[in-house]
Amino acid sequence: MIEEKLASLNISLPSPPKSAGSYIPVVKAGSLLFVSGQIPIKDGKIQFEGKVPTNISVEEAQKAAKLCAINALAQLKAELGTLDRILKIVRVSGFVNSSQEFTEQPKVINAASDFLFEIFGEKGRHSRIAVGVASLPLNSAVEIDLIAEVI
Repeated sequence: MIEEKLASLNISLPSPPKSAGSYIPVVKAGSLLFVSGQIPIKDGKIQFEGKVPTNISVEEAQKAAKLCAINALAQLKAELGTLDRILKIVRVSGFVNSSQEFTEQPKVINAASDFLFEIFGEKGRHSRIAVGVASLPLNSAVEIDLIAEVI
């Protein structure tokens, strides 16, 4: 059902990106799945690099946030076999590679939050943090992790 919704929006989940360090992409604890930070990688390459808004616009950073969320769903699907086992997106943490004066991190991360609501409806509403950081791995513009409750 969830994958049909994705298909109706012309979104196909990629093979999940491999871990870039000494961690695993998803950890299960009880009924919660913790997805490690996802950066905007597509076809093995960072799609959105640099500081917002110095090197990359807010609009491009929003596209990066959505791609991070897509990669997080790809990790969940690889772990679960199907996204239909997701009961609730519990929490999203969004990190924006920001210039010092930039204060619109929530506007950037809204793109991921809105996407999750579009896909999951009320099950996609979540708690959240959106913060600016001095840098991110591989000069990524955005990084997102999330927690999902599953059956």
